[in-house]
Amino acid sequence: MKKGFDNKKYIELQSQNIRDRIAQFGGKLYMEFGGKLFDDYHAARVLPGFEPDAKVKMLLELKDDAEIVIVINADAIEKNKRRGDLGITYDLETLRLIDAFREIGLYVGSVVITCYTGQPLAQSFEKRLTSLGIKVYRHYPIPDYPSNIPLIVSEDGFGKNDYIETTRQLVVVTAPGPGSGKMATCLSQLYHEHKRGITAGYAKFETFPIWSIPLKHPVNVAYEAATADLNDVNMIDPFHLEAYGETTVNYNRDIEIFPVLNSMLESILGESPYKSPTDMGVNMAGFAICDDEAVRYAAKQEIIRRYYAALVNARQGMGEASDSAKIELLMKQVGTNVNDRPVVNAALKKAEDTGAPAVALELPDGTIITGKTSSLLGASASLLLNCLKVLAGIPDDINLISPTIIEPIQKLKTEIMGNHNPRLHMDEILIALSICAATSDTARKALDHAYKLEGMEAHSSVILSRVDENVFRKLGINITFEPKYQTKKLYHN
Repeated sequence: MKKGFDNKKYIELQSQNIRDRIAQFGGKLYMEFGGKLFDDYHAARVLPGFEPDAKVKMLLELKDDAEIVIVINADAIEKNKRRGDLGITYDLETLRLIDAFREIGLYVGSVVITCYTGQPLAQSFEKRLTSLGIKVYRHYPIPDYPSNIPLIVSEDGFGKNDYIETTRQLVVVTAPGPGSGKMATCLSQLYHEHKRGITAGYAKFETFPIWSIPLKHPVNVAYEAATADLNDVNMIDPFHLEAYGETTVNYNRDIEIFPVLNSMLESILGESPYKSPTDMGVNMAGFAICDDEAVRYAAKQEIIRRYYAALVNARQGMGEASDSAKIELLMKQVGTNVNDRPVVNAALKKAEDTGAPAVALELPDGTIITGKTSSLLGASASLLLNCLKVLAGIPDDINLISPTIIEPIQKLKTEIMGNHNPRLHMDEILIALSICAATSDTARKALDHAYKLEGMEAHSSVILSRVDENVFRKLGINITFEPKYQTKKLYHN
């Protein structure tokens, strides 16, 4: 995809803006960090050129002055809430984040368990963290939060929370997922710091919506599509418009909570430093867009992908039909539809021609490669081999993997492992290809081109198995599915 975002410029602008905000508050800043830090693939898809770890690289520019505080909601631990894209629980995601931060040299100061009422699993997690040498603090539910400001900003509100001991100028407050209590944690710390005579401020880092581009820009609309299940809606910031006469974009939850948040800041600091939700933000992503046409196209493609994801979630009973209806309206707003995703019709036509599931992938030059279901291979595995042949310049009539290698694997699957499906999945075909590469120059050549699949678009005529879906994700291929299963069985794995 054509580059539309200057990642280097973004890191420079973003890190400098945060330094300026730290200086504004006299040397200490609590920054609520929304979205994903290490793997912001949504941003990478809608802003081609944005690197998924750009925010981390930005923080590394400030690493001598920064420390990380991870916030997790005790109720999320108790309910075993999972991160949708990785499939792991929030407590395990917290451990993963700590390891990831430490691995790149960022200091993790502590973990805060919010809404703590003595939940058994939260207690167990606290003990586990403590045994690992990680500082843990407890924050408690406050009745009538966030409306009862006199109670919240008092010794019976924020005052009951543990004071988080921090040592750096920039305290990045992040979480394994939404609803963890990042904002309340920042405000609680401001309360405690102010009581101790320490000057500190609060700011918010959210990549989307981008405040400095138009409300109905496809990049901002793509954010609405991504959060359709949360009922997030982009809006013109009325507070910013009134204060400065300038039109900026924010989203409904920040705009709705601003009067309350502003009152809390006034109660804690004596005077609020902000006149609008936009004022609170530090995001500079809009100023690093270098090709508006490229990001518009990329964002429209993301909206279509989100539409198919919503359809599939509803089919699997994990979402509402209204989510896809909302996204369909968003597609109309930006003037796009599913026909603008070339791989969709290609996959459906192949499935119709063969009478079996099919998958299609689009190469950077617009060439469409398809894969069909056969007695040996699933459609995804077939597509993978066909793509590697094209990328490596290998004639179509050459077998990359001999049937004499595939057949013993099928026998292992069906006769020994008890699997009813003899066809090879993508992970199995990659292992078989790797084995062949030890003795075959052709197989080795094909395998050497696998990295080129990253960022390509694909579509399946049926919902794929979790195994194949994960391989597509690991290869960096943006895959979508039709909202239907290959069979009429009730159990699908």
